[in-house]
Amino acid sequence: MVMKEDLLRAKEILMQGEYTCVLCKAEQIYSSTERGIKPFLQWIEAGTNLKGFSAADKVIGKAAAFLYILLQIETVYAKVISEGALQVFHAHGISVEYDICVPRIQNRTQTGLCPMESAVWEITSAQQAHALLVQKVKEMQNTSGETTR
Repeated sequence: MVMKEDLLRAKEILMQGEYTCVLCKAEQIYSSTERGIKPFLQWIEAGTNLKGFSAADKVIGKAAAFLYILLQIETVYAKVISEGALQVFHAHGISVEYDICVPRIQNRTQTGLCPMESAVWEITSAQQAHALLVQKVKEMQNTSGETTR
């Protein structure tokens, strides 16, 4: 079963390096050390064809789950996953493996909820989630003094 082999390879690479996510399909491998949803937004914006890939990720919240849906990922492993992300994957028929399931993903300082998870918590459409997430990232960049592209 090729998909299972792809997921195993993605998991092995994730565990070996400093990666936050690894996507595999046959001999093709994409990886990122960026935190949060940034790599997914970049792949979507670039039109990267990730249909049928398997993904291994350190943390998957509902926001990342929606972006994985848009990228047409077939199977996913997460060290930590939120209940909302699980619901998204199950609703879209995506096979999921995980180590820990939490009610919601916390922000990086552990002082509240992840702003991306909060932004899409009530959303059910991957396209709507993507639009909200792009806007949220722009707002956060403007607030932190970073320039937007």
